Amino acid sequence: MCGIFGVISNQDTPIGSIVLEGIKRLEYRGYDSVGIASQFNGKIFVKKDSGKINDVHKKIKLDDFPGNIAIAHTRWATHGAPIKENSHPHLDCSNKIAVVHNGIIENFMTLKEELIQRGHNFKSDTDTEIIPHLIEEKMKEGLDFKDSIIEALKICKGSYGLAILSLYLPDTIIAVRKNFRL
Repeated sequence: MCGIFGVISNQDTPIGSIVLEGIKRLEYRGYDSVGIASQFNGKIFVKKDSGKINDVHKKIKLDDFPGNIAIAHTRWATHGAPIKENSHPHLDCSNKIAVVHNGIIENFMTLKEELIQRGHNFKSDTDTEIIPHLIEEKMKEGLDFKDSIIEALKICKGSYGLAILSLYLPDTIIAVRKNFRL
């Protein structure tokens, strides 16, 4: 189980403070690691590490993020050890797509092998990391960002919830779920 959180704000409160408070409320869903990504000035900023939220916050100041849009994740490890590299968010090769994920992608090993053969570089052992790379691959095929997400997820087997932040669709968080009950 993991916790995912996203926020788009028009308040004067720094986005880091808002997203940190939001993810703290979900820590019971995962305490192995925490990570946050924000979007600002044509860049995605990421901070993440293994450990409990307060401990990670003391090390890397999780409330210090630019912009007014962010996604966050607190993890209970299922694929890959609870280490920094396996912490979410995960990015594509160009650092333009960030994904946080709760659930299981059952066919991730097969998809990962195919993506590696196409030149994608992976930094984690998680099933999650294939998602931004699949979206990136679909965009290389000529699809727009939204259609790339749809087509990429059609080949992912399993149950999941996602929050996606991208430079291709600024100031937007795309949320997706498949086979989860509310």
